[in-house]
Amino acid sequence: MGRPFGIPVYVSWTWFIVAAFITWSFGRVMLRMMPGVSEPLAYAVAFVFAVLLYVSVLLHELAHCVVARMYGLPVRRITLYLLGGVSEIEKEPQTPGREFMVAFAGPLLSLGLAGGGYLFYEFVIPQGGVPGALAWQLWVANLIVGVFNLLPGLPLDGGRMLRAGVWKVTRNAISGTLAAAWVGRALAVAIVAAAFAMSLMSGQSLLDTYVIWSVLLASFIWFGATQSLRVARVRARLPQANARALARRAIPVTAETPLSEALRKAAEASAGAMVIVGHDGKPLAIVNEAAVQATPEHRRPWVNVGSLSRTIEPSMVLPADLTGESLIDAMRDAPAGEYLLVERGGEVYGVLATADVNKVFSGV
Repeated sequence: MGRPFGIPVYVSWTWFIVAAFITWSFGRVMLRMMPGVSEPLAYAVAFVFAVLLYVSVLLHELAHCVVARMYGLPVRRITLYLLGGVSEIEKEPQTPGREFMVAFAGPLLSLGLAGGGYLFYEFVIPQGGVPGALAWQLWVANLIVGVFNLLPGLPLDGGRMLRAGVWKVTRNAISGTLAAAWVGRALAVAIVAAAFAMSLMSGQSLLDTYVIWSVLLASFIWFGATQSLRVARVRARLPQANARALARRAIPVTAETPLSEALRKAAEASAGAMVIVGHDGKPLAIVNEAAVQATPEHRRPWVNVGSLSRTIEPSMVLPADLTGESLIDAMRDAPAGEYLLVERGGEVYGVLATADVNKVFSGV
């Protein structure tokens, strides 16, 4: 939809669902508040409200992104969808203070819009008409967005602020994520329980609009908190992702070597990988393990390893001393089944299989 501050903004098709719902529900409110207003005008104003509300959500997300960029964090895009918006910031802040500021920027802007909207409603725009009703709904909506996002549970902004606080106290980012994620889960349960309790006490149907929205919001918080827990578990295992420790010893073979002979040599050398080399000994390709396993044993004497290999591209050559997030980022940038690990001087250290790295995170 545009690139404010150079940040691509996308609108999910689910936005049209919530826009239609807001238009319908707020249009009914307008008809009750102002009996003299025609139905077409009431629903037209309601649609304008839906658009302006999501403009406010966009500004909320832009606040996150602008502060993130101030700290040198790359921002991929902003997406507006059914339950609001999401900023895709590619890296996490390196300190709890920066985490807090990036998270707080959004609610602060929403509360600022609410305050400015209230002053505009009270002292500038005439009350009692359609513009007044629209201004009142907008400042109240921004107040709700700001306060709701300050609730202390992931994936809400307040949860990120809580995470920053726990991170600061414990000096452990993972501990902060775990604490804020579990609070987020508890918050989701509390929202659903409160909605059902209020519905039963007031005698309303459990299918009331308020209950449905509460369940949707609680589901969003629950799944977001669950995802945060999964990410925390992954990060806890990142130190185990050590290229040198996970590497397989590799033997050099020529492309014309029969697969059965190459496997025999690998077994004798207790090697777990095979690298095809040229006549000058320079690595040219890596024999693909999946292709080897898919080759029936009776055909292996007649199949050359060159036909089961992948040419070594520059992106498939990784430093042997890569660890943790740096290793994962390098593999993500160049997806492959195997990588050639080299020492700083260019000597071949071994082969890193993606399957071996995946085992580090299996069960997470």
